[in-house]
Amino acid sequence: MLKVNSAALSVFMLGIFSMPLQAQFQLEKHDAGVRVMLNGQMMTDYLTAAPSPILWPLLGPDSVKLTRDFPMIADTEGEKRDHPHHRSLWFTHGLVNGTDFWHKGGKVNHREFTQLSDGPVAVIGSTNVWTKDEGEDVLTERRRMSFGAGENYRWIDFDIRLVAQFGDVHFGDTKEGAFAVRVAETMKVEARKGGKIVNSFGKKDLLAWRQPATWVNYTGPVCEKTYGIAMFSHPSSFGHPVRWHVRTYGLFAANPFGEKQFTGGYEEGPGVQLKQGEELSLHFRVVLHKEITDGETISKLYDEYAKQPVIQP
Repeated sequence: MLKVNSAALSVFMLGIFSMPLQAQFQLEKHDAGVRVMLNGQMMTDYLTAAPSPILWPLLGPDSVKLTRDFPMIADTEGEKRDHPHHRSLWFTHGLVNGTDFWHKGGKVNHREFTQLSDGPVAVIGSTNVWTKDEGEDVLTERRRMSFGAGENYRWIDFDIRLVAQFGDVHFGDTKEGAFAVRVAETMKVEARKGGKIVNSFGKKDLLAWRQPATWVNYTGPVCEKTYGIAMFSHPSSFGHPVRWHVRTYGLFAANPFGEKQFTGGYEEGPGVQLKQGEELSLHFRVVLHKEITDGETISKLYDEYAKQPVIQP
């Protein structure tokens, strides 16, 4: 049974009651996964099919689409068809027990839903198993996704527990990972339409790549207005503050496992090893927002998130 102490519960409830009174979420289960509705309108679909579960599309304020359609839709006007493994919002890694789950070579298989809850904060809980192509199970992933909203933003919390259930697990040292978004085509910096990247230490655009940071904000125009996706790493998350595999062409990823390619090292690092029965936890927040381009506001939102207790899935 889940236990939350009274102080933690008070902080959590304060967060709920500080949200707009009209925020009400409803989950609609369907054959492909679960649809998340906010006040009667779609916010996203959690799609469970292999090669890995994804959230697509991600609809921000005004129901504006903030992630790329490709490869789920191949012919959206104006989109480049590069990196077909970049699937809206997803979580995998490029080297786990010798298998590349990031590109192709393994699958993250949805096994069951453990929680589906409506309300001012919606919750989707699930269990996934990472499996090599030849059928060998590598690890169990327990995931809890919470959905909430503020005045000009929406947020999704990801609490992820990776368990070495089937044997030892090794996460290799590679930049190809891990918790990732592919932003809308018009938002990317290389579109030269006003897209910008900035992190919690003030590093911008190209200079934000490979840097450790507590948060990164990727903003740009969509439908002639400025929207953005900010990603936060919770202080209790493994590897915090993580390095960011964030690129001007639109990839936006937090990587708690990579070192060599981020630091310019000439030798591969040891990676991360879990003995059978061991586990590690990751905690991220994704904020879908409208016109929050100043670091001060993002920092305040991050501080609110960093103070709240995490709930292990």
